[in-house]
Amino acid sequence: MKQAVLYICHGSRVPKARTEAIHFINKVMPKVHASIQEVSFLELAEPSIEVSFSRCVEQGATHLAVVPLLLLTASHAKRDIPKELAHIMEKYPDIRVTYGKPIGVDNKLAYMLQDKMNEKAEIQPSSIAILVGRGSSDQDVVRDLNEISSILYKKSNLGQVYPCFLTAATPKFDQLIEDIFHSNEKSIYVIPYLIFTGLLKREIDQTIKKYDWGNRHIEVCSYLGPHPILLDLFLERVNEAILNKDDKFTFRKGLNDASITF
Repeated sequence: MKQAVLYICHGSRVPKARTEAIHFINKVMPKVHASIQEVSFLELAEPSIEVSFSRCVEQGATHLAVVPLLLLTASHAKRDIPKELAHIMEKYPDIRVTYGKPIGVDNKLAYMLQDKMNEKAEIQPSSIAILVGRGSSDQDVVRDLNEISSILYKKSNLGQVYPCFLTAATPKFDQLIEDIFHSNEKSIYVIPYLIFTGLLKREIDQTIKKYDWGNRHIEVCSYLGPHPILLDLFLERVNEAILNKDDKFTFRKGLNDASITF
């Protein structure tokens, strides 16, 4: 068996975000025990999943561990990528494909988020944090970001942590910011729960700038980027996919309406 790893990044219209995705993967690759490793994008960038899958096969791969570089589990991980893989598998029925999970919920994420806040200023007991996710109509995303917010609250000395979303889920970021602006909160951290820069990060920055915060202390943290904790968690997902012995995450020929339940 010749092992390959196919990394799937989301993709972006912003060139810097695409560059950052490749940079993130390049930091992980040397730690992965696979002779073949290729990067792909789900949308808005090249190479496509199919092109990079074919490159793995051309190099002699017989087992592909496919790993999505996604923070939370939503339709991209559950349906879009599995359907694309099922389509590709029709061309390569003899290739074994196992599928990795998104990064998901982990207690270590709280320490990463505290690091992002401490980059700006030391956290005070009177401080609050606003954790901003992309958003999805998938309730698993809402549940997971709420859980991560709860973990951060329990493991920090923050006064409160508020999860919110930019789109497709509530509470909405713009409404929460308006509520916070009209509150008595004086020390506020806004944490973009995004791995890379892009249009969503710009939206966060622009929303904050709409308000005159006066002498109130509001800090917009940097997006997550290649933080060591995030790199380690992603490496765990890669190794899980390589060693995967669960048939639920193994694709086979003839899987037409592909979906995955994590």
